[in-house]
Amino acid sequence: MNRPTDGRGHPGVPSLEIVRDGRRGGSQDSLPTRAAARREERAERAEGAERASAGHGGTDLVPQPSREEALRAQLRERTADLQRVKAEYDNYRKRVRRDRLAVREIAVANVLGRLLPVLDALEEADEQGEVKGGFERVAEVLRSELAALGLEPFGTAGEPFDPFVHEAVSYSHSDTLERPVCAEILRPGHRVGDHLLRPAQVAVAGPPTGP
Repeated sequence: MNRPTDGRGHPGVPSLEIVRDGRRGGSQDSLPTRAAARREERAERAEGAERASAGHGGTDLVPQPSREEALRAQLRERTADLQRVKAEYDNYRKRVRRDRLAVREIAVANVLGRLLPVLDALEEADEQGEVKGGFERVAEVLRSELAALGLEPFGTAGEPFDPFVHEAVSYSHSDTLERPVCAEILRPGHRVGDHLLRPAQVAVAGPPTGP
């Protein structure tokens, strides 16, 4: 096999050609472009994370109350608690006072109720003219002290008949009356405040009941 010769007849030396890898060259030329793409991608990810945090109501964006506002809110809360406790105490004090007065009235009513027969005997003796001298003074003091305790007699001839406070012993017809009235008080009634100790016994007169 013959080797190639140059123009002078000497064996020729094969020429060397530099073959460039187009892929490598292209890769080197694109490095800045890829770095910029990565930076842009990281920026987009960071922006997306901020939007997601804002969408979920991120606490970093909510303004925190100042110390003065927090103290004012605490003061309002403590003031409301104090007002509520004061109102409860006032209601408790009123209820205790009302209960005490009710217990006192019941106790006084029980004692005065047991003294009513004594007053009946005193009234009967006075009608017969037996209350004289020192005994008359005792009767006056007794009536005065019982009245100071709240004992109140009631029952007057001619007043309208009330079945809640009057006890009818007899009933007589009268064409001149349009409604029943107490014609005569046989025994006075007594009350203490709103407590009825004893109804008054009366003789009632009124219009005929039948046709």
